[in-house]
Amino acid sequence: MDIVVRTACGAVRGESRPGYSVFHGIPYAAPLIDAQRFQAPAPPHSWEGVRDARAFGSSVPQPILWHPGDDPECLTVNVWTPDPAASGLPVLVWLHGGACMGGTAATTDFDGAAFAAGGVVLVTVNYRVGYEGFGWVDDAPCNRGVLDQVAALRWVRENISGFGGDPDGVTLIGQSAGASSILGLIADDVVPELFRRGIAQSPGKIFVPADEARAVSAMITSELGVRPTVAELAAVPSEAIHAVQMTPVAVMSADPSRWTLPNAPYSLIIDNELFRAAPWLTQRASGTGRELICGYTTDEARMFTVDADLSAISPADTARACGLDASAVDAYRTANPGSTDDDLHALILSDALFRIPALWCAETSAAAGRDTYLYEFAWKSPARDGALRACHGLDVPFTFDTPHAHLATTLIGPEVPPDFAGLSNEMRSAFTAFATTGNPGWPRFDSAERTRKIWKTPPTVGCDALATSRRIWGAPE
Repeated sequence: MDIVVRTACGAVRGESRPGYSVFHGIPYAAPLIDAQRFQAPAPPHSWEGVRDARAFGSSVPQPILWHPGDDPECLTVNVWTPDPAASGLPVLVWLHGGACMGGTAATTDFDGAAFAAGGVVLVTVNYRVGYEGFGWVDDAPCNRGVLDQVAALRWVRENISGFGGDPDGVTLIGQSAGASSILGLIADDVVPELFRRGIAQSPGKIFVPADEARAVSAMITSELGVRPTVAELAAVPSEAIHAVQMTPVAVMSADPSRWTLPNAPYSLIIDNELFRAAPWLTQRASGTGRELICGYTTDEARMFTVDADLSAISPADTARACGLDASAVDAYRTANPGSTDDDLHALILSDALFRIPALWCAETSAAAGRDTYLYEFAWKSPARDGALRACHGLDVPFTFDTPHAHLATTLIGPEVPPDFAGLSNEMRSAFTAFATTGNPGWPRFDSAERTRKIWKTPPTVGCDALATSRRIWGAPE
């Protein structure tokens, strides 16, 4: 059955399903046309009549998920609600991952039906990625993808009460690059009026200095034969940018010591406007509280190393590439007896890219006086004969209870494990409690105990998180 809700820009027609209603593809910003592709997001256009919101809209420009001719009105949100006629329901706003290079909200991987069944309004957000979202442009703002996220939060603030949500009860939740955005916004106390709490799942170490972003942009615009200005880039079709936007990786990976992330040309830029520093280095205390959950998976980097041939590289090489002394490998071997070289590659990369940044952010957040909670997702996937273990992204299907969606079938397999539903329900219940009260139901993190929730079957609570890794990596830098 159809259902109509009025927003500030016009009415939208969604679909009422048993126990919830869903609305897809609602614009929160103006279409990405011409120069607007590289500017801060502009307010959405109004419309007459009732807009059809019963199917996903287009993804933002990017390889694979987007094609020339797709709708430029792609800065959109999707909303799942238990009841649009309700009031004061907690709101979760999901920011997808994708290393700032890709991703979309137009996917069943992030279906909000399970959250809606639990009394939560769930919003998923499309935001710009790749060069158009995170590339340096001389006369345009940096971090345009994050500015899109902020614009979506403004849309939520203005419109979510029409979907039953509480505009003062908004929690940001995201994974990987989306989690890093959340930590950056919290650390610099950006738009405190737009969200109350944050849940950061596997935030990546993807904050880079402005000079690196400029250098990457220079390589790309040289390939395109234009200067890095809005006027000249606006004349270049998105597909032409996509064809060259990864070319800097060859130069970066040949000189890895010069670059923060030599295999990732797009990151959150420390521009001294939106972000002053990486969130594990500094956090502004907030008068609004800004409670935080921060988490990681046990075997993050398994997603990236499982198919890689690392036989020509020693664990010491990996340690040095990550900024460690080669002697750190001995400490890892001693703490993890029986580990193969492949195990050590994955462990070092897991720490460098995700686990240690997540821990550092929890420590910095707690030191700033915020109520902070840490978790480790330790459930091991049976896929690939168990080779993936508890890899990056594995917690996402459990968060949304989407065992049949693409991400789950890729990381877990076609068969739903017997303990999937129970662990999924426990995780989602904890996140819902946090969105409602600021307390997920396990002890707060502090630098003395370093308590964490361990998501496995059955869930437990542990202390002294990442003890060996913490000693190896030392203080944040």
